[in-house]
Amino acid sequence: MNISLNLDTKPGHTDHHAVVTGADRGLGLAMTQGLLARGWRVFAGSYLPDWPQLGDLREQYPDLLVILPLDVSSDASVLAAAAAVEERTRSIDLLINNAGVISERSEDSIRISQDYEEMTRLYQVNALGPIRVSEAFLPLLERSELRRLCYVSSEAGSIGKAERTAWFGYCMSKAALNRGVRMLFDRLRPDGYTFRLYHPGWLRTYMSGTRNEEAELEPEESAAPALEYFLGSTLPWDDQPHAVDEDRLVMRDYQGREWPW
Repeated sequence: MNISLNLDTKPGHTDHHAVVTGADRGLGLAMTQGLLARGWRVFAGSYLPDWPQLGDLREQYPDLLVILPLDVSSDASVLAAAAAVEERTRSIDLLINNAGVISERSEDSIRISQDYEEMTRLYQVNALGPIRVSEAFLPLLERSELRRLCYVSSEAGSIGKAERTAWFGYCMSKAALNRGVRMLFDRLRPDGYTFRLYHPGWLRTYMSGTRNEEAELEPEESAAPALEYFLGSTLPWDDQPHAVDEDRLVMRDYQGREWPW
Protein backbone atom coordinates (compact mmCIF):
# COMPACT_ATOMS: atom_id res chain seq x y z
CA MET A 1 0.00 0.00 0.00
CA ASN A 2 1.51 3.34 -1.11
CA ILE A 3 0.15 6.69 0.07
CA SER A 4 0.62 9.70 -2.20
CA LEU A 5 -0.07 13.14 -0.77
CA ASN A 6 0.75 16.67 -1.88
CA LEU A 7 3.19 17.46 0.88
CA ASP A 8 5.07 20.34 -0.73
CA THR A 9 2.85 23.10 0.64
CA LYS A 10 3.43 26.80 0.23
CA PRO A 11 4.73 29.07 3.02
CA GLY A 12 1.88 30.22 5.21
CA HIS A 13 -0.18 27.06 4.81
CA THR A 14 -0.44 24.77 7.81
CA ASP A 15 -2.12 21.72 6.30
CA HIS A 16 0.67 19.45 7.50
CA HIS A 17 2.20 19.05 10.93
CA ALA A 18 5.52 17.52 11.94
CA VAL A 19 7.40 16.80 15.15
CA VAL A 20 11.21 16.82 15.04
CA THR A 21 13.29 15.74 18.02
CA GLY A 22 16.79 17.07 18.62
CA ALA A 23 16.03 20.21 16.63
CA ASP A 24 18.37 22.66 18.37
CA ARG A 25 21.25 22.26 15.94
CA GLY A 26 22.83 20.03 13.32
CA LEU A 27 20.65 17.74 11.24
CA GLY A 28 17.52 18.34 13.33
CA LEU A 29 17.76 22.10 12.88
CA ALA A 30 18.40 21.74 9.15
CA MET A 31 15.39 19.45 8.68
CA THR A 32 13.23 21.80 10.74
CA GLN A 33 14.26 24.70 8.53
CA GLY A 34 13.54 22.66 5.41
CA LEU A 35 10.05 21.75 6.60
CA LEU A 36 9.27 25.34 7.51
CA ALA A 37 10.38 26.50 4.07
CA ARG A 38 7.87 24.01 2.63
CA GLY A 39 5.07 25.52 4.69
CA TRP A 40 4.84 22.80 7.32
CA ARG A 41 3.96 23.58 10.88
CA VAL A 42 6.79 22.16 12.96
CA PHE A 43 6.88 21.24 16.62
CA ALA A 44 10.60 21.31 17.31
CA GLY A 45 11.95 19.42 20.29
CA SER A 46 14.54 21.47 22.15
CA TYR A 47 17.02 20.06 24.64
CA LEU A 48 19.38 23.06 24.63
CA PRO A 49 17.36 26.16 25.55
CA ASP A 50 20.43 28.40 25.43
CA TRP A 51 21.24 27.46 21.83
CA PRO A 52 20.01 30.40 19.69
CA GLN A 53 19.18 29.04 16.23
CA LEU A 54 15.67 27.77 16.95
CA GLY A 55 14.76 31.12 18.44
CA ASP A 56 16.02 32.82 15.30
CA LEU A 57 13.90 30.48 13.18
CA ARG A 58 10.82 31.26 15.26
CA GLU A 59 11.25 34.94 14.48
CA GLN A 60 11.30 34.05 10.80
CA TYR A 61 8.35 31.64 11.01
CA PRO A 62 6.28 32.80 14.00
CA ASP A 63 3.09 31.12 12.78
CA LEU A 64 4.67 27.82 11.82
CA LEU A 65 7.30 26.97 14.43
CA VAL A 66 6.49 25.83 17.96
CA ILE A 67 9.48 25.09 20.21
CA LEU A 68 8.94 22.35 22.78
CA PRO A 69 11.19 21.47 25.72
CA LEU A 70 11.99 17.83 25.06
CA ASP A 71 14.39 15.37 26.64
CA VAL A 72 13.79 12.07 24.86
CA SER A 73 15.40 10.14 27.73
CA SER A 74 12.70 11.33 30.17
CA ASP A 75 9.23 9.82 30.32
CA ALA A 76 7.81 12.96 31.90
CA SER A 77 9.37 15.29 29.34
CA VAL A 78 8.13 13.26 26.38
CA LEU A 79 4.60 12.99 27.75
CA ALA A 80 4.51 16.73 28.47
CA ALA A 81 5.66 17.48 24.92
CA ALA A 82 2.98 15.24 23.43
CA ALA A 83 0.32 16.92 25.57
CA ALA A 84 1.54 20.35 24.46
CA VAL A 85 1.25 19.35 20.80
CA GLU A 86 -2.23 17.92 21.33
CA GLU A 87 -3.33 21.25 22.77
CA ARG A 88 -2.50 22.85 19.41
CA THR A 89 -3.53 20.25 16.84
CA ARG A 90 -5.60 17.08 16.69
CA SER A 91 -3.09 15.24 14.50
CA ILE A 92 0.48 15.14 13.22
CA ASP A 93 1.51 13.72 9.87
CA LEU A 94 5.24 13.23 10.34
CA LEU A 95 7.37 12.24 13.32
CA ILE A 96 11.13 12.57 12.84
CA ASN A 97 13.09 10.84 15.60
CA ASN A 98 16.39 12.61 15.16
CA ALA A 99 17.74 13.20 18.69
CA GLY A 100 20.96 11.28 19.30
CA VAL A 101 24.17 11.44 21.27
CA ILE A 102 27.63 9.93 21.22
CA SER A 103 30.09 9.77 24.09
CA GLU A 104 32.69 12.50 24.47
CA ARG A 105 35.05 9.82 25.67
CA SER A 106 36.88 7.75 23.07
CA GLU A 107 36.55 4.02 23.76
CA ASP A 108 39.58 3.02 21.71
CA SER A 109 39.88 -0.52 22.94
CA ILE A 110 38.24 -3.17 25.09
CA ARG A 111 41.59 -3.20 26.85
CA ILE A 112 40.73 0.07 28.57
CA SER A 113 38.15 0.56 31.29
CA GLN A 114 34.64 1.03 29.87
CA ASP A 115 32.15 3.59 31.19
CA TYR A 116 28.95 1.59 31.53
CA GLU A 117 26.99 4.44 33.05
CA GLU A 118 27.74 6.47 29.93
CA MET A 119 26.69 3.55 27.75
CA THR A 120 23.36 3.48 29.57
CA ARG A 121 22.89 7.18 28.84
CA LEU A 122 23.46 6.52 25.14
CA TYR A 123 20.87 3.71 25.20
CA GLN A 124 18.35 5.97 26.89
CA VAL A 125 18.67 8.59 24.15
CA ASN A 126 19.53 6.64 21.01
CA ALA A 127 17.56 3.42 21.45
CA LEU A 128 14.82 3.94 24.01
CA GLY A 129 14.22 7.62 23.24
CA PRO A 130 12.71 7.05 19.78
CA ILE A 131 10.48 4.27 21.12
CA ARG A 132 9.38 6.48 24.00
CA VAL A 133 8.59 9.34 21.62
CA SER A 134 6.78 7.09 19.14
CA GLU A 135 4.55 5.72 21.87
CA ALA A 136 3.66 9.16 23.19
CA PHE A 137 2.81 10.65 19.79
CA LEU A 138 1.02 7.60 18.37
CA PRO A 139 -2.48 8.90 19.22
CA LEU A 140 -1.79 12.06 17.19
CA LEU A 141 -0.33 10.10 14.28
CA GLU A 142 -3.35 7.80 14.36
CA ARG A 143 -5.56 10.67 13.18
CA SER A 144 -3.34 11.45 10.18
CA GLU A 145 -3.65 10.07 6.66
CA LEU A 146 0.13 9.90 6.18
CA ARG A 147 1.13 8.35 9.51
CA ARG A 148 4.85 8.51 8.72
CA LEU A 149 7.49 7.55 11.28
CA CYS A 150 11.10 8.50 10.50
CA TYR A 151 14.21 7.46 12.39
CA VAL A 152 17.75 8.76 12.06
CA SER A 153 20.07 5.83 12.64
CA SER A 154 23.71 5.24 11.65
CA GLU A 155 25.96 2.88 9.75
CA ALA A 156 27.31 2.07 13.21
CA GLY A 157 24.13 0.08 13.82
CA SER A 158 24.64 -2.17 10.80
CA ILE A 159 25.83 -5.51 12.14
CA GLY A 160 26.39 -6.80 8.62
CA LYS A 161 28.54 -3.94 7.30
CA ALA A 162 29.94 -1.68 10.02
CA GLU A 163 33.50 -2.64 10.91
CA ARG A 164 33.97 -0.59 14.06
CA THR A 165 35.94 -2.06 16.93
CA ALA A 166 35.09 0.50 19.61
CA TRP A 167 32.37 2.94 20.71
CA PHE A 168 30.34 0.08 22.17
CA GLY A 169 27.59 2.21 23.63
CA TYR A 170 26.95 4.15 20.43
CA CYS A 171 27.13 1.23 18.01
CA MET A 172 25.05 -1.08 20.17
CA SER A 173 22.43 1.60 20.83
CA LYS A 174 22.00 2.22 17.11
CA ALA A 175 21.70 -1.52 16.42
CA ALA A 176 19.06 -1.65 19.16
CA LEU A 177 17.25 1.28 17.54
CA ASN A 178 17.16 -0.54 14.21
CA ARG A 179 15.68 -3.61 15.89
CA GLY A 180 13.10 -1.50 17.68
CA VAL A 181 12.05 0.17 14.44
CA ARG A 182 11.64 -3.24 12.85
CA MET A 183 9.31 -4.25 15.67
CA LEU A 184 7.29 -1.06 15.22
CA PHE A 185 7.13 -1.68 11.49
CA ASP A 186 5.85 -5.23 11.94
CA ARG A 187 3.14 -4.03 14.32
CA LEU A 188 2.07 -0.73 12.73
CA ARG A 189 2.55 -1.20 9.00
CA PRO A 190 -0.67 -3.25 8.74
CA ASP A 191 -2.47 -0.24 10.27
CA GLY A 192 -1.31 2.05 7.46
CA TYR A 193 1.82 3.54 9.02
CA THR A 194 4.80 4.22 6.77
CA PHE A 195 8.43 4.17 7.83
CA ARG A 196 11.78 5.69 6.92
CA LEU A 197 15.09 4.59 8.48
CA TYR A 198 18.00 6.84 7.53
CA HIS A 199 21.77 6.92 7.86
CA PRO A 200 22.71 10.61 7.42
CA GLY A 201 26.43 10.18 6.80
CA TRP A 202 29.34 11.57 8.77
CA LEU A 203 28.17 15.05 9.72
CA ARG A 204 29.88 18.15 11.06
CA THR A 205 27.71 18.28 14.16
CA TYR A 206 28.00 18.61 17.94
CA MET A 207 26.91 15.10 18.91
CA SER A 208 30.00 14.59 21.07
CA GLY A 209 29.77 18.06 22.59
CA THR A 210 32.00 19.95 20.15
CA ARG A 211 31.63 20.40 16.41
CA ASN A 212 33.31 17.65 14.42
CA GLU A 213 35.26 19.53 11.77
CA GLU A 214 36.80 16.32 10.40
CA ALA A 215 33.48 14.96 9.14
CA GLU A 216 32.45 14.85 5.48
CA LEU A 217 29.12 16.66 5.32
CA GLU A 218 27.42 19.79 6.56
CA PRO A 219 24.06 18.98 8.15
CA GLU A 220 22.22 20.79 5.37
CA GLU A 221 23.79 18.47 2.78
CA SER A 222 22.21 15.47 4.48
CA ALA A 223 18.95 17.18 5.44
CA ALA A 224 17.99 17.86 1.83
CA PRO A 225 17.90 14.21 0.67
CA ALA A 226 16.50 13.18 4.05
CA LEU A 227 13.43 15.37 3.62
CA GLU A 228 12.94 14.26 0.04
CA TYR A 229 12.95 10.68 1.29
CA PHE A 230 10.89 11.33 4.41
CA LEU A 231 8.18 13.29 2.62
CA GLY A 232 8.00 11.50 -0.69
CA SER A 233 6.53 8.27 -1.96
CA THR A 234 9.31 7.75 -4.53
CA LEU A 235 13.04 7.23 -4.08
CA PRO A 236 14.63 10.62 -4.82
CA TRP A 237 18.04 9.27 -5.85
CA ASP A 238 17.05 7.39 -8.98
CA ASP A 239 17.36 8.79 -12.51
CA GLN A 240 13.86 7.49 -13.00
CA PRO A 241 12.35 7.57 -9.51
CA HIS A 242 10.18 4.64 -8.60
CA ALA A 243 7.78 4.14 -5.74
CA VAL A 244 9.04 3.27 -2.29
CA ASP A 245 8.04 -0.24 -1.35
CA GLU A 246 6.29 0.66 1.88
CA ASP A 247 5.95 -2.99 2.82
CA ARG A 248 9.71 -3.46 3.02
CA LEU A 249 11.71 -1.77 5.79
CA VAL A 250 15.24 -0.77 4.79
CA MET A 251 17.92 1.57 6.07
CA ARG A 252 19.12 3.97 3.38
CA ASP A 253 21.89 6.54 3.53
CA TYR A 254 22.03 10.08 2.17
CA GLN A 255 23.05 8.73 -1.27
CA GLY A 256 20.20 6.24 -1.41
CA ARG A 257 22.34 3.19 -0.73
CA GLU A 258 20.74 0.38 1.23
CA TRP A 259 22.56 -0.85 4.35
CA PRO A 260 22.28 -4.41 5.64
CA TRP A 261 21.03 -5.12 9.12
